[in-house]
Amino acid sequence: MKLTAEETSQYSRHLSLEDVGERGQLQLKQANILVIGAGGLSCPVLQYLAAAGVGTIGIVDNDKVDQSNLQRQILYTHEDIGIFKVEAAVSHLKKLNPYIQLHSYNTKLGNDNALTLFESYDIIVDGTDNFPTRYLINDAAVILGKAVVFGSINKFEGQVSVFNYNNGPTYRCLFPSPPSPELVPNCSEAGVLGVLPGIIGSLQANEVLKIILGLGNILSGKLLTFNALSLKQELFHFKKNSSLAIASLAQDYPKFCGLDDGFEEITYQDYLQQADAFNLLDVRSKAEREKLYIESFHIPLEELEDRYTELAANKPLLVFCKSGVRSKLAIQILESKNYENKLVSLKGGLAEGYKIMS
Repeated sequence: MKLTAEETSQYSRHLSLEDVGERGQLQLKQANILVIGAGGLSCPVLQYLAAAGVGTIGIVDNDKVDQSNLQRQILYTHEDIGIFKVEAAVSHLKKLNPYIQLHSYNTKLGNDNALTLFESYDIIVDGTDNFPTRYLINDAAVILGKAVVFGSINKFEGQVSVFNYNNGPTYRCLFPSPPSPELVPNCSEAGVLGVLPGIIGSLQANEVLKIILGLGNILSGKLLTFNALSLKQELFHFKKNSSLAIASLAQDYPKFCGLDDGFEEITYQDYLQQADAFNLLDVRSKAEREKLYIESFHIPLEELEDRYTELAANKPLLVFCKSGVRSKLAIQILESKNYENKLVSLKGGLAEGYKIMS
């Protein structure tokens, strides 16, 4: 395999690097990388890996570009709103580098496809934002012997690590059990500084290139944390738990992470067609309710255990929050209190309602 004249021109700055050169650039050209998610973390990962000349890049995501994404997902533009992210990503990346292969998988990663998708790739990049998928990625990678380059963000802080590199420590070695769901608000609820995914995603891309090229010290058995406000970075070391054995994807990942998918849900659009059939319970904070008021019972999630008896029971109760996470936690609380009426969660929360109304 050789570089074409066009590739030699495109990668001239790599070729000038003593530790990369033509040999390293050919290693990049032969590499196969699968990126899970096409959101804030994955945008810089995809851009830098494509620009660097990674020969084959796969992208797994089933979401569409929304206007709220543009604050941090810098691969997309207003023209991409409403388009599937994998399609928009491939279109932009081809313009950046026409000499690489791009494969899009417009699907949700699950037990039914993870092993098949991972099998053809050398390294898996975790650009996801939820714990069930992170554990699934870890387990599938361990079964197939693939390294995982991990990143996560929350508000002003981010984390980066490399799992299962040369059979090294895994995600489960660092996080044997997930945190309680109510302690982990998602991006739409907690917010995130727009530049943070770019910083953390760039660090992930850096780890991928180091692994391919065999350069530097890989973040295996190490967790790098970064604070965007103080610019403080810390490096925590963790060891492999040799007693862990993962042989299959038998785990019910949402249930393992306290997010049982057995809840009855309806969309905002379905609710509008039968609004009179429900009592509404808003479990958002007081500040959120002041920004967007909807006539309903209002009991913030953290007060529900003590105040649930205030709820009327003459109709099914539709529980809502901003994104649909807290509403499910509220239903779990009400079920534990033997609340006798039918409980339904608003799918995707008011965030999905905004999309329908706009």
